[in-house]
Amino acid sequence: MSYEPDWNVLTVTCPSRTSLARIANKWTAMIVIVLTSGPARFGDLKSAVEGISGKVLTETLRELERDGLVSRQAFAEVPPRVEYELTELGRTLQEPLSALGQWAEAHTAEVLVARDRYDRA
Repeated sequence: MSYEPDWNVLTVTCPSRTSLARIANKWTAMIVIVLTSGPARFGDLKSAVEGISGKVLTETLRELERDGLVSRQAFAEVPPRVEYELTELGRTLQEPLSALGQWAEAHTAEVLVARDRYDRA
């Protein structure tokens, strides 16, 4: 019989907190949304996620690969080609992160009105 600990993201020492922080990162969410369409090369990801620097994209992809959410495949070609793809675990994020993206787009006007009202008060 295996023991499954009680993970609690609200506990400072819980490793699930790191996972939550990783997937709640804006760049992670956008990269997962792009990779929902299938494998992509670094340049394609950089073009699709406007505003992300090459350094931040590299760091985020490495973190996602380390966490088992993204796989990296290098092809022995000239010039070299590398593709990134969601793993089976990474694909479990497609629905919730796509839903968050859709929510953000659907409620942008309301959020902007609320911000304006707050800033004027």
